Amino acid sequence: MKIILEDEARIRLTAGDGFAFEAEGDTGLSPFHLLAASLATCTWSVLHSWSHNAGLAMDGLAITVEWEFGGEPMRVSEVRMALDWPGLPPAREEAARRVAAQCTVHHTLEHGSHVETRVAERRA
Repeated sequence: MKIILEDEARIRLTAGDGFAFEAEGDTGLSPFHLLAASLATCTWSVLHSWSHNAGLAMDGLAITVEWEFGGEPMRVSEVRMALDWPGLPPAREEAARRVAAQCTVHHTLEHGSHVETRVAERRA
């Protein structure tokens, strides 16, 4: 698969051999691109499993993730994900949306999680 950094607040995941990051223009890889890439790859994974079991081809599927900053403290305050799946039958669109929402990263972003930071002990 390939993850294309479209700009500072949007990525697009497409099918491909191996795994690669590409940037459009002079966009540099940021932690926020990696956060979006984790959501896109997790979503791709659950859709792959579902489509295989449902007998649906994933040909042409691309996943776009974009985000906005805001809030106090400053954070990624909104994430939008779009499935561009030309071969998906219209009758399966709602099911695909529900399946995509079952990825663990999606649940983590939607419901939050506790984060603990510590300083590692130094070894003598």
